[in-house]
Amino acid sequence: MPNKTIYVSDDDLELYQRAQELAGGNLSAAIAAALRRYVEIEEGRQVGYDEITVSVGHGGVRRKQRFSGVLLGEWDRMSGSRMERYRVYRTQRGRFVLHMDRSAEWASSASSDNWIRDLLDWRTMLGVGEQSWGFVPGEATLEVADSIEALRDKIPAEFYERLAGTGAAQQPAVEDLDI
Repeated sequence: MPNKTIYVSDDDLELYQRAQELAGGNLSAAIAAALRRYVEIEEGRQVGYDEITVSVGHGGVRRKQRFSGVLLGEWDRMSGSRMERYRVYRTQRGRFVLHMDRSAEWASSASSDNWIRDLLDWRTMLGVGEQSWGFVPGEATLEVADSIEALRDKIPAEFYERLAGTGAAQQPAVEDLDI
């Protein structure tokens, strides 16, 4: 195995020692992992891909997921009393990612389905009387597909038509012009 000598400045010595601790004493493995990640991100950036970080999970229990991609489109809509946001990305490896984020959904029994009766009920207008409320926590999901067509049934029809109609799924992230 070849030997490489790395000179470390006094200012960075603590960083290298901490990396070695985190890698279980193997500084070479830590450096190789960091360089692998750096090369992947930098090669993607040079051809137009960004590092994308999204939050996924249910309610307050969320985690971060990260990948290299380019945003193809975003679609927001209100569904009942919650907001839904759909984002579709093309990854550096040519796959497609759907990130869907649904807000919390709140419900209240202070008003009924009959808004005319609610207008005439002074207790409802003043917020006096028996009331209850609650919510269903929000959630965010991430799904990976091999083609934009595989997402057809998972996103609003209008959004799919716009994505498929623009041809954005097939276009390069960056086009080099010889001008």
